[in-house]
Amino acid sequence: MNTCELCGDTTGGRYLCERHTVKLAKTLDELPTLYTEVGQCLVPRRSGWGEVVATRGAAGPRSPLNEDVLDAVNWGRAAEVARLWRVDVQRVRWPHHAPPPPPADLNADCRWLGMELGWIVERYPATGDLAREMGELERQARSVVGDPAPRPQRLGTCVAVNGEGVVCGAVITRMPGQTRVQCRWCSYVYDSERDWLLLLHFQPAESA
Repeated sequence: MNTCELCGDTTGGRYLCERHTVKLAKTLDELPTLYTEVGQCLVPRRSGWGEVVATRGAAGPRSPLNEDVLDAVNWGRAAEVARLWRVDVQRVRWPHHAPPPPPADLNADCRWLGMELGWIVERYPATGDLAREMGELERQARSVVGDPAPRPQRLGTCVAVNGEGVVCGAVITRMPGQTRVQCRWCSYVYDSERDWLLLLHFQPAESA
């Protein structure tokens, strides 16, 4: 193999050229963030705290989810695809190892594929198919959330206090439009107006 499986450029023996290797690395890095934002798009947006949004549709019961988006693009499907590629890459590289345990974790599997990308583009025969399928997942997500990829917003540091009176202090971030955030360190959940006001009020002066 002397040419890129995606564009035909000379690669010096690899399955992807440098340009498409970099693009695949970027896709693997951004995919979990994109699908987190897709999850936010599944729930109809509101204009603000407690505001009612009028619609043209007839009154009556309706699904709380945007089912058109749910059918086409969702975290579960992306996680399943990434897990299948991770299992196959591991099978080829380490045939005697057991496959990674379920359930699928899109963050972990994309990170794992990214870390193995050097070996993948050098030795994995299905690299072109992997790149095409991950690229399609990215295109589907961008068709929902727009371009460029959404970025986490830093809100400050966690103000939750444990049983010993110690403030957590871990960094709190959220995706644009996200109204429920769980601290990754202490697991405290911010999901009400009161929570957000307390978070803002108790920030150190320099971060507030």
